[in-house]
Amino acid sequence: MASEEKFHVVFVKPTHYDDDGYPLQWRRSTIPANSLACLNGIAMDCIARKVLGDVDVVIHTIDETNTRIRPKEILAMIGKDGGKGMLALVGVQSNQFPRAVDLARPFLAAGVPVCLGGFHVAGSLAMLDETPPEIEAASRMGISFFVGEAEGGRFDQVLRDGYAGTLQPYYRHDADLPGLEGAEIPFLDRAQVEKTFGLYSSFDIGRGCPFQCSFCTIINVQGRVSRFRSADDLEAIVRANWAIGVDLFFVTDDNLARNRNWEACFDRLILLREKHGIKIRMQIQVDTRCHKIPGFIDKAVKAGVDQVFVGMENINPDNLIAVKKNQNKIVEYREMFLEWKKRSVMITVGYIIGFANDTRESILHDIDVIKRELPIDLIYFTNLTPLPGSEDHQTLFRKGVWMDPDLNKYDLNHRVTHHEKMSDEEWDQVYSEVWGRFYSWDHIETIMKRMRATGSTRKMMLLFRILGYRNYYMVYGCHPLEGGYMRIKSRRDRRHGMKIENPLTFYARYAFSEARAVALMFRDYLRMKRMADRIWSDPAAEQYRDLAITPPDADELSLALYSETRGTSAEIARMRRQEVLVRNARAKKEEAA
Repeated sequence: MASEEKFHVVFVKPTHYDDDGYPLQWRRSTIPANSLACLNGIAMDCIARKVLGDVDVVIHTIDETNTRIRPKEILAMIGKDGGKGMLALVGVQSNQFPRAVDLARPFLAAGVPVCLGGFHVAGSLAMLDETPPEIEAASRMGISFFVGEAEGGRFDQVLRDGYAGTLQPYYRHDADLPGLEGAEIPFLDRAQVEKTFGLYSSFDIGRGCPFQCSFCTIINVQGRVSRFRSADDLEAIVRANWAIGVDLFFVTDDNLARNRNWEACFDRLILLREKHGIKIRMQIQVDTRCHKIPGFIDKAVKAGVDQVFVGMENINPDNLIAVKKNQNKIVEYREMFLEWKKRSVMITVGYIIGFANDTRESILHDIDVIKRELPIDLIYFTNLTPLPGSEDHQTLFRKGVWMDPDLNKYDLNHRVTHHEKMSDEEWDQVYSEVWGRFYSWDHIETIMKRMRATGSTRKMMLLFRILGYRNYYMVYGCHPLEGGYMRIKSRRDRRHGMKIENPLTFYARYAFSEARAVALMFRDYLRMKRMADRIWSDPAAEQYRDLAITPPDADELSLALYSETRGTSAEIARMRRQEVLVRNARAKKEEAA
């Protein structure tokens, strides 16, 4: 009788297929799945509240980027314990949707209910007037869809219906986004965290964004009104992870600098560090104006931030204005980066290729300017992509403009539209070129010299980051954020509808490609290691200076960053007019007082 009362909830964060139709998987992945952590925490809360009464609910969390899914084994486990279970596909992005549907097939065939949620479904339903055909087809297969966020008891009904085998076609919570203060905390157990490279876990302390970037899906899924966890919530997250030996975190907030609770949260982390010995390290995401917030950078570093990601996206103001990213001010880039560099923080930026005004020549020119004048340690490039759920996608869809119908390509690493000025071949070519252009060997040496000169002791962390950001694309052909350690490739897991390869052909190609990749990675690691050892052992290294790590001066606006980029003169003129207006307003206020 006991086994009949056991209910298995299998949470899977799916990967997507590579260009040959095989799931992109590694023995160790790089980026932890926060959606998996959130759903795990929500399900743990359901168990604590006995949503299913005395039923023994067993949670399984699987990140497919670092674990092969074996449906037969999972189904056998469910069957052995009485046949009660459900598959929950979480955080499914557009490029992961085809893989998610394929994962659902054997479970549906065995009569196990399947529910799917994530950005693709929520974004598509939010921005399009009709249900997209792939979602309609998946619904006809029997897949249930959860639209919105699951905190605050919203997952309870899904759990009850899954146990009863009566999942509804849709669970719509997109118009009723939950508050986060006091909500269930995101958490993954140690076994899952150990499958990430470097033992990183993740959490969010805020969702939603007030900005209006046209390429972004977050504002149309998580809303434009920001919601936040409290400092108490943050402490609970940190302590839960500290108890299992996890102290490295990727904070998934799209822009932590706009979290109104940032100071209380940083103060709490500083207190935990100084009074309780709970010392964590974090990578956070911020905007290009975070240095304008008094005390933000100082407290971030004291709280444990040693890496920041900045969505710089472009250095041409005309491109930024075209996609409504008006919050990025090019004249503040250097000042902001140097504030982080003063504290030896590693800086990663995102940069988008394929804006309407881009040409191959302008893109390569801009990369050279960035190398000379901005103290960036790491950069990752993405193609401008009309992701379902974004305003860009909505606009092109309504105009009937061609977009690649294969959702698997919507990973920001593939071109899925045509360009007004560049041919498809030229766009593909320049996207490939920029990786080698930025991560040239001479510039890798420059990056290391800058890090050493600004007092960083993170030699090996920098080395491995550069190795990954450079080589995942150049060796494996995948985006760095989708990379990992040692590729997993399973012959029978090929994309639905594609032919299963002959074992001799498949394994010979797999062995050769992996051996080649490992050899190239190891070769480049040795070269970078020798370079880093030489730079960090040089007693004169602290005296190194170049333009990028030189503070702004009176001649700042003569730099190529300002004089050779499109739309900058107009941006500077707008900035000066705004400064005059602010000064005048302050003067009038002082006179009135």
